[in-house]
Amino acid sequence: MADITTQQIQELRARTGAGIKDCKAALVDSEGDFTKATEYLRQKGLASAVKKASRAATEGIVHSYIHFGSRIGVLVEVNCETDFVARREELKELADSVAKQIAACPNVEYVSVADIPTEFVEKEKAIEAGKDDLASKPAAIRDKIVLGRIEKRLKELCLIDQPYIKDQSITVDELVKQTGSKLNENVKVRRFVRFVVGEEVATEEQPAA
Repeated sequence: MADITTQQIQELRARTGAGIKDCKAALVDSEGDFTKATEYLRQKGLASAVKKASRAATEGIVHSYIHFGSRIGVLVEVNCETDFVARREELKELADSVAKQIAACPNVEYVSVADIPTEFVEKEKAIEAGKDDLASKPAAIRDKIVLGRIEKRLKELCLIDQPYIKDQSITVDELVKQTGSKLNENVKVRRFVRFVVGEEVATEEQPAA
């Protein structure tokens, strides 16, 4: 049986809209083949979720949120399929909830694992593999430990993998999908920017030589 990673599960979930357990089962059954995994989900009666996730979400809103004290600000784009849904209060409420989540999560840099550059992932793997606590481990065990640490690290950087601050029993991804189900449209968070007063600002200009 092929080793199925969290990144693979999240990618299939992003493509199909199916649940985590269903995506994992599909990938295990198909030995990691995404095409076969998608067919598996359709055969198991999840065609509607697959169809919805494949529909283009080109409408939506850009929402702004300023945290108490005016030291943190967030801009987030939430997409849907139609202009009608873009005007719905449910979408605005979702965007506000997501924006507040971003304000509360300073370590989050990406929407999903699929957005993380390959170069960054490889660099993180190299750093983990070179740590002293793994030096005496057999290669196979070392690789598994590195993979586990990397998956955890990547999830910490991704918005949709975070526990929802108002309900820790669900993730932000599940919150977004719940709203999409209510509105009967493909709803997703496309991008965001988090501003912090004084962040990455030089304190003093260096004098000329």
